Amino acid sequence: MAIHTVDLLYYLDGLLTPGQFKDYAPNGLQVEGKRTVSHLVAGVTASQALIDAAIERNADALLVHHGYFWRNESSPLVGIKKNRIKALLAHDINLIAYHLPLDCHGQLGNNAQLGQLMGWRSDAHMQSSGITGLGLCATLQQPCSGSEIQQQLSHMLGREALHIDAPGAVIKRIGWCTGGAQGMIEQAVELGLDAYVSGEISESTVHIARENGIHYFAAGHHATERYGAKALAAHLQQELDITCEFVDIDSPA
Repeated sequence: MAIHTVDLLYYLDGLLTPGQFKDYAPNGLQVEGKRTVSHLVAGVTASQALIDAAIERNADALLVHHGYFWRNESSPLVGIKKNRIKALLAHDINLIAYHLPLDCHGQLGNNAQLGQLMGWRSDAHMQSSGITGLGLCATLQQPCSGSEIQQQLSHMLGREALHIDAPGAVIKRIGWCTGGAQGMIEQAVELGLDAYVSGEISESTVHIARENGIHYFAAGHHATERYGAKALAAHLQQELDITCEFVDIDSPA
């Protein structure tokens, strides 16, 4: 089975509602390819390795969380940008990207999927730059220690999570926002959370966590954002009757 590319984009826009977000890059179609899509490859970042994997799999479309044309990036199509786009155009592959919309979706989003993976049932939202739902909060079914959360994260994500400890502080309420959302730790403090999880860490995050007595976990940008694109691909295959597969290109970041 196949779907017209314009119909696929219409469906995705209806599902992810990109018009509600003021994002850092364009959402939707970024590089135009074939007019119809029967096989779609999904992944986290439109790296050359993922493009090569899409080519090997004869994909008609590549769907990612991290696409191109970010705010303030250099405009000329040179170097790796030229090589990536040249490969997409040469093989007539559509590049489709959704950034914040894929973070925030209530069922398929990166944050919802991380919570599902970890068994955290979201009961409240966090906000960033006026965007509701970019982060989530939950009350743990059983209070636990920071070392227990660190071990769970490391096991489930297959990557050693960095833990900034709050000695003696039991974790009952936890918040999380995937990717580069370490700056939201201050909101976690304001909300009275016992722990906060994101993908990346900054030097200042350590001191904010220690001085406020909150556990902080940096579990990896890529590791925490693998699950939205994977869930979206599975959803599209089921709902649109096209072949979709998720390809994980490893990144230690």
